[in-house]
Parts: sequence; C-alpha cells; structure tokens
Amino acid sequence: MNYKEYTVKEGTLLWQPDEKQLDHCQMKQFIDQVNSKFGMNLSTYHGLWQWSVEKPEQFWEFISRFYDIRFYDAPQRIMSQDPMPETKWFEGATLNFAEHILRMKQQQHPAIIFQSEQHEYTEINWDELESKVADFQQALLNAGIKKGDRVAAYMPNIPETIIAFLAVSGIGAVWSSCSPDFGGESVVDRFSQIEPRLLITVDGYRYGGKDFDRMERVGYLQKHLPDLESTVILPYLNTNPDVSQLHHPEKTVLWDDFLQTATAPVFEPVAFDHPLWILYSSGTTGLPKPITHGHGGMTLEHLKYLDLHCEIGPGDRFFWFTTTGWMMWNVVVAAMLRGATAVLYDGSPGYPDLNVLWDFAEKSRMSCFGTSASFLMNCYKNDLSPGNQYNLEDLKMVGSTGSPLPPEGFKWVYDRVKSDLILNSTSGGTDICSSFVGGNPMLPVYAGELQCRTLGAHVQAFNEEGEPVLDEVGEMMVTAPMPCMPIYFWGDEDGSRYRESYFSMYPGVWRHGDWIKINSRGSCVIYGRSDATLNRMGLRIGTSEIYRAVEVDPVIADSLVVSLEKKNGEWYMPLFVVAAEEQKITDEVRKGIRNRIKERISPRFIPDDIIEVSSLPYTLSGKKMEKPVKRILEGELLEKVANPDATRNPEALRQFINFKIG
Repeated sequence: MNYKEYTVKEGTLLWQPDEKQLDHCQMKQFIDQVNSKFGMNLSTYHGLWQWSVEKPEQFWEFISRFYDIRFYDAPQRIMSQDPMPETKWFEGATLNFAEHILRMKQQQHPAIIFQSEQHEYTEINWDELESKVADFQQALLNAGIKKGDRVAAYMPNIPETIIAFLAVSGIGAVWSSCSPDFGGESVVDRFSQIEPRLLITVDGYRYGGKDFDRMERVGYLQKHLPDLESTVILPYLNTNPDVSQLHHPEKTVLWDDFLQTATAPVFEPVAFDHPLWILYSSGTTGLPKPITHGHGGMTLEHLKYLDLHCEIGPGDRFFWFTTTGWMMWNVVVAAMLRGATAVLYDGSPGYPDLNVLWDFAEKSRMSCFGTSASFLMNCYKNDLSPGNQYNLEDLKMVGSTGSPLPPEGFKWVYDRVKSDLILNSTSGGTDICSSFVGGNPMLPVYAGELQCRTLGAHVQAFNEEGEPVLDEVGEMMVTAPMPCMPIYFWGDEDGSRYRESYFSMYPGVWRHGDWIKINSRGSCVIYGRSDATLNRMGLRIGTSEIYRAVEVDPVIADSLVVSLEKKNGEWYMPLFVVAAEEQKITDEVRKGIRNRIKERISPRFIPDDIIEVSSLPYTLSGKKMEKPVKRILEGELLEKVANPDATRNPEALRQFINFKIG
C-alpha cells in the first residue's frame, strides 16, 4: 500500500449526522428535557455544554434525576462551595454502584459476551450473572469481608472478574485490580498501599499463543502482602493448579470451593463518596498513586458519558480491548449501567493476526468497537479492510484512546471499516476513570479531532501566562470540579500527594498534563504529554505531531522522540524508530521522514539523528515511556528512572543506557 493515498489534512470533515440521527439521538432528548425543566431554549451542544459547566450543581442534580438514581438517603446538598479538590458532592446521599448495574437486567440480551485465546465464544445471561454474583457475595460475607475492606484481584479480562467485582462492591467493600501480566514487584507496589484482606487470582493465562503460569508469582504476592487473610484461585490455565507450592497454601482456596449458595445479591447502601475502586498511575517512577473513586461519582459520570456521548443503551454490545490494569476495563463494566452487554476478549489483539478482533466484532455483533490508536494504525499500515471482510452492520461506534489518533487513522476507519459510524476519539484517564474530551452523536467528525469537551468538564487550554486560549496549543486545564474526580489517594491522609499531582501549578485549577488545542467550533486536538515537550529554538510542540509524520510510513512500526539539553546549552533531538516486520530503515526512509517533518510541521523539528532500535518501552497500560527514556539519556540510572515491573518490555529501556548525547 502506498501510504500517501491516505494523507489527509487535520480538520477534514469525514462524517456528520443527518436530520433523523439528530432528532433521535439521546443527546437531543436530553436537551429537550433540560429546556422543559429549566425553561431554557438550548438548541446546540455547545449551549448545553456551557450550561453544564457554568451551573454544575444544577447540571449534576438533573443528571441524577434523569437517570433515576436510586438513593437510599436523599442528598442534603448537591455541591459544596469549597474549591477543588475539597469540593463535596451529594452530601448525605447513599446508594450502591453494583445495584445500579443489576437493576438493569435484560431478559432478551446477554449480560456478558466472552472469548479468549483458549476459550470459545460464550454468552452469560443476566439471571446467571445475578446468581453467580450472589454466590460469590455470600462467600465473601462468610469469609468476614465487610464494608470498607479492600479486595485485590490479579485477574484477566474474563466474566469471573466482573462477577467478583459486583459482589465486592455490592457489599460496600473496595475493589482494586491488576492484570496478571504485571510483575510481582509491580503488583506489590500497588496492593501493599491498600492492605487487602482477600486476593482473587488466576493460576495463569495464555497470550499470543503462549502459556504463562502465575502460581510462583501468586506465592510471591502472598509473601509480600502481610494483611492477606485468604487467596481465591480460579483455575484458568490449568484445571487443577498445585497450591502446595504457594507461600500460604493453608490460606488458599479454589474458586468453586470458595462459592456459597445464595438466593439473591445484597446491596449495602454507602455514602456517595464511599470508595468503589482504587486505580493506579503508571508507576514507572516511585510508587504508583492509588487513585480512589467513589460510588456516586462513578455512577453519575458513566451514565452520562456512555448514554449521551456514546449512545449506549439496553441491547447494545460494548467492547473495548483492555486488561484489568487499565481504566477502560472499568468503563466496559460501567456500560452495564445502561443495560448494555459487556463484551470481553482475553488475549493478544494481534494473534494469530490483526483480524482476530474484527472477527470477534462480527460474531458478537458489537455496537461499539473500542481499542487503542496504535491498534487502528497497525490495521491501517497492514492494509486491512474489515468492513469488506466482516459483517459489521451492528457497529455504530469505533472508539480510540490511549494516544492521539492521527488523521490518517480517522480516514482509514471511514474508508475501510464503515462509513456511517461515529469515530469516538476520546481522552481522559485513570484520574477520572472517564473522558474529559470525546465523542458526540450530535456533532461532525473531523480528521484528527476529538468532537467536543464532555458535559460537565470545564476543560480549557492555558497559555504560558495562565490564560485560556482558543485555536492555540496550551496546557490542558480543568477549571471547575466534577464528581468523578478522585475522592482521594488511598493513604494520603493530608491530601498533599493529591494536590501536588494536579493543583501545584495553579491552586484550585486541575492541570492534567496534556497539550491540547480547542478550536473555535469546540472540537479538540491532543498533542501528547506536556512533560514530554519538544523544545527547538524556543518553539514547543507535543510529540504526537512528530509521530503522525513518522509513523504514517508503513516501513515504520513505532517511534519515540525526545528533546535534550546538552552540557553546552544546545538542544539535541534524536528520533528512535522501529522497523516494521520484514522492513529496513534505509537512508531513503530516513530522508522521507525528514521531508515529511519539514513539510508538515517545521524545518526546526527535523531530528538531529534517526536511530533504529529493536523496540520501544511502554508502560503496562500502553503508554510510550518518553520521560524515562529522556532521563536515561540525560545520564540518570535506570533503577531510578523506571521500575521494570511497571514496564511492558523492560529490555527496551536498557538499549538507551550506553547512548551518549555529548
């Protein structure tokens, strides 16, 4: 394939809703309800967004009523007037997140669809799910697990993980999960901070056609998590795992032996800000931040985003390729708040080839196919045409997150997947377990752009003077509180770690750490992390602009660029590239890279060197490790720069140790 045929300008119109779609979308129904309730005359999404961020108390109370939130105790106050991060929401209210999922029980649609590399396609109905949750919940109660206790899961993206989560959250205990590809030290770094009483784990898993036994690692966790009272092992890789090799075999029980028969799940009413789950920052340096979210904030935020921004409702089938160590797993579970089917896949997205997920999309009749920008770009470079090869008639949305999707990726989706879907390119994070900017069924899709700032998210681009700007790249800031912001970091008693993470630049204003441009029509472009800025002769850009120009070439599988200040005060910018399979980085390829950067960005950002490497380092959640590479090249020790257990491929980092910048 000649990549030039897909060269497309940022901002090119690719899709827009017709009149019928506009009239029938949930966002339009919501606007009509707002107008009726408050006597307003809103007619555009921008007007609705403006109201939602200028009147947050009014907006979030209306959200709670629109979705008929089941409060056991009504809120005494919707929103306090304390500045971020001290703002309190729905004080006095009690509810339960798990109850809001299981109350959406659908008789005619499955609750969960699942497939893995070693397990055939299967469906679980809502009655079966409810029964399994009740049985696991009874076992938890018999084990003495109670409200506020932490339960840790070292589990893959499988139905049993959702069953365990709903059981745990239903009784008011606190959930936290890591994927079994995490190294033992990395898991201990996370779980040791929250002192779990119970560990739920598998014996192993299969990925990319290879089996990975995890029993030795489970023993390591038992040894280094002293508060553990019991471990529940689900036989997933082998039917009869040998527990005798564990550190505490006497405190270990297999899944089926742990279960207790119960008639129905129970739901513990908990405070709006009672902890629901604990997620973690990447943890490449220092201990990962244990980011804690509340039952109420997650219930409201996910109902809002999945319904209004994603058009997900009863009968829809929601898929996002994820592991349990990434916040998108939580979003897949949250789709069940809308009565949608959670669609799960456990395994490699590229094994036996890149068509495996598209085949699964046809088989499961996905409504939403969510994935990473890198997966879509790999499909593009490999000249895939899933829309021609598979029946995707039920597909109405493709979701992309994890890194900025270049305009060429947008164009490929509309040309090769489906022309009448919404490409929901979204950006948020573990910090809010949702999106600050993302999709919208009322708005057009432009190449390279995220359609809008989401409702209730007062996102601004700040220039160097701390002023909001339009049509300019600036620091992404959030200037008004949201109930989905963390309730706290676990163990951060005085809140200092929380404030340092988000509010150290401007008190009372959340700094997210991304470069963003908000244009005059309200859509957004993300340009990468602001702590990985490229500086050339006083001109600064985000790294994603470089990657777009480089990785559009099918010869290039991956790239990473950093900007370094040399001892003599000069700036040095090397570009590291990985060749695609069976390709070579020739002088001609390097020349093409330089020319594209010169033409598309600026001659200032032509790299000083283009260096081929075998692979590039990523965090376990799939983020390029630009900052650790930069610090290694600046002479810092590897062990101070990154925890290998928090790195998907730690050997890739070692390549940079002996590289000298002069």
